[in-house]
Parts: sequence; C-alpha cells; structure tokens
Amino acid sequence: MTFQNTLRSALRGIAANKLRAALTTLGIVIGVASVIVMLALGNGARAAVDANFRFLGSDQVQIYEKKAFEDGKIQPIGERLSYEDGLLLKDAVPQVDQVDMSVSGSGKVRHGRAVLDMNFAGVTNDSLATHVTNGEVQPVNWPEGTPLTLDAFLGQGRIFTPSEVLAGANVCLLGYQTALDLFAGEDPIDQTIWVSRKPCLVVGVLAELEFTDPAQRYQSDPNEGLYMPISTAIQNFFTEEPSVNIVAHVKDEARMDETKQQIKTYLRQRHNIQPNAEEEYDDDFEMMSRSDVLGAQQQAAQTFSLLLAAMAVVSLVVGGIGIMNVMLVSVSERTREIGIRMAIGARREDIIFQFLAEAILISMAGGLFGIITGVITIPVAAGLNQGIALLAADSIPLAFGVAMLTGVVFGLYPALRASNLSPIEALRYE
Repeated sequence: MTFQNTLRSALRGIAANKLRAALTTLGIVIGVASVIVMLALGNGARAAVDANFRFLGSDQVQIYEKKAFEDGKIQPIGERLSYEDGLLLKDAVPQVDQVDMSVSGSGKVRHGRAVLDMNFAGVTNDSLATHVTNGEVQPVNWPEGTPLTLDAFLGQGRIFTPSEVLAGANVCLLGYQTALDLFAGEDPIDQTIWVSRKPCLVVGVLAELEFTDPAQRYQSDPNEGLYMPISTAIQNFFTEEPSVNIVAHVKDEARMDETKQQIKTYLRQRHNIQPNAEEEYDDDFEMMSRSDVLGAQQQAAQTFSLLLAAMAVVSLVVGGIGIMNVMLVSVSERTREIGIRMAIGARREDIIFQFLAEAILISMAGGLFGIITGVITIPVAAGLNQGIALLAADSIPLAFGVAMLTGVVFGLYPALRASNLSPIEALRYE
C-alpha cells in the first residue's frame, strides 16, 4: 500500500465523521494554544525582569535599609543608613572603588511667579554621573550606536563639583522641562530659585532626555527633575537624618562576595550590631548585586518553566486521550473493513500506518489551528498581564512538533489493536 493510498484512506476515514474529528481536534487546539500563550507570557515576564535590572551594573552593590510591616505601616528596622556611612565606606573597604549616594524629598520650587510642587534628589557627583549615563535615558534623537558621555547629557552650564558636594553648597541642576516651567525660555544659569524657601543657585540644565525603553516613555518624564548636592539636601530639607541609598562600585568583580562581606563587617561596626547566641547577625541593612538578582531570576524562571511544562502536558494529554478514544471507536466501527483489507492482501504495517496517519492528521490540524488561536489570543492575555508577552520564534515549531508527537503516541495503541485483529473474526463482525 503506497503512501498516497494510505493518506487518501486516512482522509476518507476522517471525512466520514467530520463532527467527531472536529471535536477531537478541539482538544489539541486548546492544548497547543495554551502552550503558545503560556510561553509568550513566560518570555515576556523574563524580559520585563531583565529590563528592570539591566541598568544595575555588574560591579555594583546596592545597600539599603531593612524595613518591616509594623502597626499598619512599613517601618525601618534598626539604625538608618547615614551620609557618613557612605562617606567613610571607600576608606574602610579597600575593594570599593567608588561610592554613590542619594536621598530624595519633595517641596515647592519657585522662581518669580512660577511655582512647582515636585520631587528633588540630593546626590553625590559620581551618583549623578552614574544616573544620567547608565543607559536608561539618552538625549532626544541621539544617533543609535553613538557612545554616550556625561557631556552629552548637559544642555547648559555645568555639573556641581565634588568639592561643592562636600561643602554643602547651595547649587542645583535642573531637568530640561523643569527649567522651561520655571524660566519660560529665559537663561536659567546663575539664577537663584527657591526650594522650600531655601535659595539654590542654578549652575546647569540637563539636555532634553528620553527613555531608551519605549514602554517607559508613557509612565514618567525624565526631563522633570531637580538635583542638588546630597549634603545640601540633608542640611536644608530634612528635620532628621534621612536614610541614604548607597551604591558601592567594586574594583574586582571576581571578588564580589568577599567585598560584600567586608561591607557587612564595616556596617555592623558602624551600627554596633552584635551576634546573638547562635553567632547570627540581625542586620538593619540589606545588600543586592546583579548576581543576586540573576540568581533569583534563574530560580524563578526554572519554577515557572516547570509550571508551564506541567500545564502543557495536562492539556495535551487530555487532547491525546480524546484522539485515542475516537480512534478506538473508529477501529470498532470499521472492523469489517479491516478484515476485507487483510483478506485481499493488506499487511499489518499497512493497517498500522492507515490508522496512525488518521491520528497524526487530526493532531496536525489541531496543531495548526492551535497555533493560530494562540497567536491571536496573545494580545488578550498580555492585556491581563500588564501588556507583557513575547512570542519566541521557536515556540511555534515546538508547539507543532509536540502536537504531532501527541498524535503518534496516542494513536499508536488503536493502530496496533486494529492490526492485531484476526481477518476471519473481522469479516464475521457485524
């Protein structure tokens, strides 16, 4: 029996019961569509995590205060991270090459009759340079592939100096839009603005910026900002010592774990944290590096992949059981036909290939319609997942291959059962 004859016979067998074949195909459609959508959502979630943390340099250690939920509010635990903690960190830990610090606050910013309610940031000179050159933002219409420098982010004037940070000078740097709102097109350089009734000399204005990630361009405006030395912000705008965000840059990334341990030892001494009876420390600070994030991300991705695999297996097994059930019914209905084929010379292999071809054709049809359904459904599923979905190119052939494999696995038993029928008993079957 040739391949063409086997294929025609399989198609006639499916066409003889169109509704039954369609309902059987539906199980495979749902299974394959589920695989496509789940893989897209999983890829989108991983891409979102990558996007959130790709600006955290591999040589950086973020240090921040530990918090807990108490009395209905999020409260800091223990002593806060201070400006002095960060100021002395570089000398205390030899493997630290640079220390960036920042605090944030809010207030009224005024110049003439223009008044803005806005947030401001107190930063070190290095922290400001890291912030504007970390790849998250770029000047508007910046040529793709052109290296970014700190000067490229400066529209007018200059950036405050490290000596001005140490001295707590009353100087500031404005975002592009903030300068327009306050000065309405006038030159702001060397002009005085008032931040919560404190004078501040404008020494520079940033160029007009945009987020490198288009998805972020509708969430906030990088051109609205006011930056001042961190020491100035702490002295003038906080009634008590604020908690400082600290980022330590490590000289040798290969010694990251050793450096983190040295930072822990330094901060424990600064905050007078003593070990308990089990020689364990209850730190009032936390640290995070890129390796920590990637490790947690990989573990979460593995768990998520196992969940997706389990859901896909369940969906496809249900579809496969449907195929097996229909094929067994088909074998029972066509027992006499099988006997006639065997009587006129059909081999066991011909019978196996005939019924196996029917199962594979049903699963292939289900795979194709499942892929189409999955691709169409992805935008709807993404809307329920904050717009995060990413269809990988290998998802489609993978889903189609799994659908065909399902047809082979669950169609093999009915095909073997048909081939094992006795020709004499089959011819006598009514």
